[in-house]
Amino acid sequence: MNKRYRNTAIASRRAGGWPIGAVVAGIGLAASFFYVRARTRQAERDNPPEGKFVEVDGVRLHYLERGSGPTLVLLHGNGVYSKDFETSGLLQRAAQHYRVIAFDRPGFGYSERPRSTLWTPDKQAALLHRALTQIGVESGIVLGHSWGTMVALAMGLQQPDFVRGLVLLSGYYYPSIRLDVATLTQPAVPLIGDVLRYTVSPLITRALWPGMAKRTFSPKPVDRRFDAFPVWMALRPKQLRASAAETALMIPSAASLSKRYAELKVPSVIVAGTQDKIVDAGHNSERLSERLAMSQLELVPGVGHMSHYAELDKVMAAIGTIATQAGEPMHLPTPEAEALARASESGV
Repeated sequence: MNKRYRNTAIASRRAGGWPIGAVVAGIGLAASFFYVRARTRQAERDNPPEGKFVEVDGVRLHYLERGSGPTLVLLHGNGVYSKDFETSGLLQRAAQHYRVIAFDRPGFGYSERPRSTLWTPDKQAALLHRALTQIGVESGIVLGHSWGTMVALAMGLQQPDFVRGLVLLSGYYYPSIRLDVATLTQPAVPLIGDVLRYTVSPLITRALWPGMAKRTFSPKPVDRRFDAFPVWMALRPKQLRASAAETALMIPSAASLSKRYAELKVPSVIVAGTQDKIVDAGHNSERLSERLAMSQLELVPGVGHMSHYAELDKVMAAIGTIATQAGEPMHLPTPEAEALARASESGV
């Protein structure tokens, strides 16, 4: 075989390797697509909507409603949906005292998130306020956890006559350098993100989920109540896109809101774990407390990001503080009902 022929043969084999690699990659993506679709459908069969729907400005929102009394609105953080308040026990405990409304924020759970809108905290707050008005709520206490605190603050700034007070749990309030912005935003990128979130992103996120949960609850172990949270509901392609978009929006949203905190005219209780590994309590909660005229800071030693799991009693006390300041009457449960609720939360 002369040298020229040998080089031609080698080049031909190399060129032929590209189609084979593309075919293998295509088969892998197709297999991932069908697996993700099957798991998504199974997750939605196992976890159908448990609440009600309201349509506002063409956006269909899902929400849970429990209890009676003064209205308490719950706004979940990024990566989860309203179910998180149920698995933590906060929804059930609060429903003994209040009319509790827990929204799936746009794109999470069973709520829609049109791609034509940039869903900043201000946009979400305006939409959710209109939804609350539409279902007959005249005013209420608003509680936000993590990313939901920015929506709660935006609502307080926009609607001070509607928001009786704020309870802010483990919030991100001031911009800072964040590694997750660079690593977790790909599913929100047009086209390539669409391919990823319907194929490999759910699988990668599922593999990372135990470590992510451990870091979120650290320094405490992952609360066993969180085992009941339906992981694959959070891994569905539409929710992964919402989560990635909110990760990308964290820094600019905090930067925008932080310029207006001094304008807030409603009372607030700020609750934060001193060992939160997701958002630094000193940079965020302590700093916000110094900025707000009508605020009370509750730092919880030895607690991480999931304060509503670790210190449910303190969260309920924070809600009660705002209710008292707002002059809201509370419908207290009987001792028997309180004992039953505690037994339910502990799994007894």
